[in-house]
Amino acid sequence: MPLSEHEQRMLEQMERALYAEDPKFASALEGNGLRTYTRRRVYQAVAGFLAGIALLMAGMVAQLIWVSVVGFLVMLGCAVLAVTGWRKAPKPGEQPPGGPRRQARPKRSMMDRIEQRWQRRRDEQGH
Repeated sequence: MPLSEHEQRMLEQMERALYAEDPKFASALEGNGLRTYTRRRVYQAVAGFLAGIALLMAGMVAQLIWVSVVGFLVMLGCAVLAVTGWRKAPKPGEQPPGGPRRQARPKRSMMDRIEQRWQRRRDEQGH
């Protein structure tokens, strides 16, 4: 659902306020940290998938069913991780929805300030 013009203006105002208030934090949110993280996660999942194939084949050669089952489960889990990681990866030029997890605390206080300002503006306008 697209944002209305008023909501877009408000979002732009909040972005400008964020840059004015804490430019270092704003530039950290803009970075490619999430994209790098998801790309790394997908690569690890692919490596795990290949290890699962190796386990599956080793179990078949050694005629140990449980090793083959473990290999299949590893393959399945890694395939799920790769697909979910790939879907969550932002497109080039697209802003990620949030920063890395270690920045969650400053973001929360910043969001509280934004919400307070938003409420103040609504109260001043009489809504």
